[in-house]
Amino acid sequence: MLEKTVKMKMTYKIKLLVLSVLCSIKVIGQNKIEITKLDANKIPSEIKFSGKIKNAICWNDKLGKNIVLTSETGEFESKNSENNGRDAEVYAYHYIILENSTKLNWKIYDFIKDCPVDIEASFIENTLNVTDLNKNGIAEIWIMYKTVCHGDVSPCEMKIIMYEESKKFAMRGENRVQLSKTEFEGGKYKFDKAFNEAPKEYREYAKRLWKKNINQRWK
Repeated sequence: MLEKTVKMKMTYKIKLLVLSVLCSIKVIGQNKIEITKLDANKIPSEIKFSGKIKNAICWNDKLGKNIVLTSETGEFESKNSENNGRDAEVYAYHYIILENSTKLNWKIYDFIKDCPVDIEASFIENTLNVTDLNKNGIAEIWIMYKTVCHGDVSPCEMKIIMYEESKKFAMRGENRVQLSKTEFEGGKYKFDKAFNEAPKEYREYAKRLWKKNINQRWK
């Protein structure tokens, strides 16, 4: 039993060393947080997730070694649906790698259920980012995605979720669709209390991210 425990600890330390090497391959982020993109097959087995990996990144900050994953299920048949409906789900996870353990710091889960028409739950490309806008050495983690169940040309629900350590900040609204050459619908948003009470740099960054991705991109 003791030998097995020692082997498990050694295995974990080896994995931690490999992760440390991976996270030292630096991609410069904003305000000195440096991130590394991870291949899905190099994610440690202790990191649990649902769906198919969309993005995986890691970095080091005052909290330790960090991994963030985003994943999507795509659409799938709803259980016990009377409308031939379909579901779609998105997930995001923040893990902190400690000396002898792997801790889930937070998780995002959102979904569309039993949709009989067009359905989407997906992360918006090139929006996952890590910053240190308040320069305290702890990353702000930015996640942006959209969800919709509709049978017409209408906006999708859109959200920016940001975490600093374990504190959540949310910006919710809808994207914008072009109905004609001069007519648009959607685009409004609202900050939650945490964002409104946060440093203005957070809201300014969120507004820029929203504006950059406000228009619906049709597949």
